[in-house]
Amino acid sequence: MNDGSGVWLEDLTWLEAKARFAANVVVVIPIGAASKAHGPHLPLKTDALTARALAQRLIEELPVVAAPVVGFGYYPAFMAFAGSQHLSVTTFKALLAELVDNLRGHGVHRIVLLNTGVSTETPINELATGADDLLVLHMRTLGTAAEALLDVPEGGHADERETSVMLALEPRGVRMEKLTIQGPFERTAATGDASTASAFKGERILAARVHDIVAAIAKRWPDMRPAS
Repeated sequence: MNDGSGVWLEDLTWLEAKARFAANVVVVIPIGAASKAHGPHLPLKTDALTARALAQRLIEELPVVAAPVVGFGYYPAFMAFAGSQHLSVTTFKALLAELVDNLRGHGVHRIVLLNTGVSTETPINELATGADDLLVLHMRTLGTAAEALLDVPEGGHADERETSVMLALEPRGVRMEKLTIQGPFERTAATGDASTASAFKGERILAARVHDIVAAIAKRWPDMRPAS
C-alpha cells in the first residue's frame, strides 16, 4: 500500500534521489517526441505533452519517480514533414540503453519504459529483451476501456483519439479549423477523422490509460498497488 507520493526526478536533489533509489523505487521513463508532425491541427509537441501528462497522473497514483521525458526517438515516417526530429534506430536504442544503464548504475532495479510512439515499439522491445528489471508499456495498448467513446476509432495518428487527448490537455494548441485540410498521410501527417474529438473523451482516454499503467505496474511489482 502507498499514499501515491510520486515525484519527478528533476524536482529532487541528488541526495533525495539517492534515498529513493536505495528504497527500491520504481523509475518511469516517459518516451514521447518533442517535435513530430501531428496533422495540420496538432502541435509538434503532442507526444511529449501526452507522455508528461501520463507520468504526472501516474505519480499522483503511485510513489514512483518519473524521469525526464525522452523527447527524441525513431520516427522515420515523419521526416518529410517540417520540424519533425528523428534518430536512427541505432542511435535511439543507444540513447535509451545509456539512460537505463545510468539508472542501474545509481542502484535502480525497477524501470518502466512508457512509450507513446508506434515506430519506437520494436526498438524498445529489442532493448528490453531479457532484461528482468524493465517493464515496457506501449500507449497504443493502453486505455482500451475508453474506446467505446470514439465515433471514429479508425485512424492511428492525429485522429479522434489523439486530438481528444490534446483538447483535454492543451485546447489552445489545437487548430480544429485546420481539419478542413484533407488528404492522405503522406500529405497531411494524419490518419482518421478527428472532427468529433472532444475534451470529454480525452479526459476519459487519459484516465483509462493511467488505470492500465497502474495495473500493469502493480501486477509486475505487487508492493506498488495503489492506496485504496
